Amino acid sequence: MRNEDKASVCSPTSRLIFSCSGAADLGEISDKAARKLAKDGVGKMFCLAGIGGRVEPITAATKSAAQILAIDGCRLDCTKNCLQQAGVNNFQHLRITDMGMEKGGSPATDERLLEVAQKAKELFDS
Repeated sequence: MRNEDKASVCSPTSRLIFSCSGAADLGEISDKAARKLAKDGVGKMFCLAGIGGRVEPITAATKSAAQILAIDGCRLDCTKNCLQQAGVNNFQHLRITDMGMEKGGSPATDERLLEVAQKAKELFDS
């Protein structure tokens, strides 16, 4: 890893967002909601693969964050489990199926994306 790459992942950010990016519709909604939150300046979307792969700079930066949000599509809670298995336990968790959406039956519409992004923002602000 180049020095400038290390510096960019090691800089603590006050709010980090991790999301499911699974193959189902709820993974798409999770991912797009996280990207919208990042684009809107709510927080910085961060690399869940780096957490799962135990990439030290990513794990260290995550552990130093002031706030963390995990967005999962379904009850399997892959995002939540990746964070916990890496020793990150202080985070807010949003599961899209808890919002009444069903895996395989909830196309990634703009309306659903906005609903998830709004709920996620409320969790950060609580």
